[in-house]
Amino acid sequence: MIAQDIPKEALNLLRTGVAIPAHPLLLDNDRKLDTTRQQAVTRYYLDAGAGGIAAGVHTTQFAIRDVGLYEPVLRLAAETALDWTDDARLLIAGVTGKTAQATQEAQVARGLGYHAALLNLAHLNGVPEAEILEHCRTVAKEMPVIGFALLPSVGGFHLSYEFWKAFAQIENVIAIKMAPFDRYRTIDIVRAVYDAGAEDRITLYTGNDDHIILDLIQPFVVRSEDGKQERRARIRGGLLGHWSVWVEKSAKMLRRIQAVPDGADMPEDLLALDSMVTDCNLAIYDALNDLKGCIPGCLEVLRRQGLAENTLCLNPDETLSPGQLEQIDRVYRMYPEMNDDIFVKINLERWLSGDQNAHPLVT
Repeated sequence: MIAQDIPKEALNLLRTGVAIPAHPLLLDNDRKLDTTRQQAVTRYYLDAGAGGIAAGVHTTQFAIRDVGLYEPVLRLAAETALDWTDDARLLIAGVTGKTAQATQEAQVARGLGYHAALLNLAHLNGVPEAEILEHCRTVAKEMPVIGFALLPSVGGFHLSYEFWKAFAQIENVIAIKMAPFDRYRTIDIVRAVYDAGAEDRITLYTGNDDHIILDLIQPFVVRSEDGKQERRARIRGGLLGHWSVWVEKSAKMLRRIQAVPDGADMPEDLLALDSMVTDCNLAIYDALNDLKGCIPGCLEVLRRQGLAENTLCLNPDETLSPGQLEQIDRVYRMYPEMNDDIFVKINLERWLSGDQNAHPLVT
């Protein structure tokens, strides 16, 4: 499967830039997959204006592979999306492990109708970059690939500018999710894509949950080494764990940012959103505790809205951190305009029941 095999409407979404939530795993109180709520959250994302979903990723919990849930969770998300809407949506599958596992996961995802693999390289930490590139080329033979620069605090590691330049030259790479949570590393990747001459083929997405709005607003200056040529790069969309919650508001923010023409003055209130969204992420993503409670934090927001029953993870030790609930309470009070609780309340019954006519959709 190559990029040209992706339906034109879905590929156009990727190129234009959309909000893609990293889909969480919804468990019942016995830590079993809660199919009803898992489907409800998928429907929520589609109705909230997300341009697609990413399943099998960090927010879905890597441990799904250990309990035989990788294929069932991906299948459920794909089938729910297909049944719920006729509109084009991107289906992104998280793919991880060493080459044999990653190749097998890409084959599963391709068979389920996913459009691209978000390639997590965490299991290759310490492997020479030349071997990592061969791994990426092998997976890219199975289906289009989205590169993933993952920060070390959640299992990733940093790769060099030379790696990203060579990676960008792989023909079946269609996007890169930049999530180093590091300005220097982010600029490095942007420069590598442009220096590889791949900017027309590779769309840049932010995964920097600590800097979402500014990533989407700012132009990146890319100059030739002699300083005589200059290009402007833009990050077009986001594939984010933070966007697994409050999606209706996030999708609206992205559309508003995209409506500002390149080169135009950016409204001050849009610029101010960066610090507000980042402060919300501090609470939900548990930044004060090195992100240890990031997945339970997202589940806590969904629990308050009625979409999740609890904040349980497959790993019993993965819980909300001390003080995290108070931080989430704080940002709810300080930034009420950030949440989409009213939108969820109006539509919760129809998402849980699967009945599209249970309540009118209001956005």
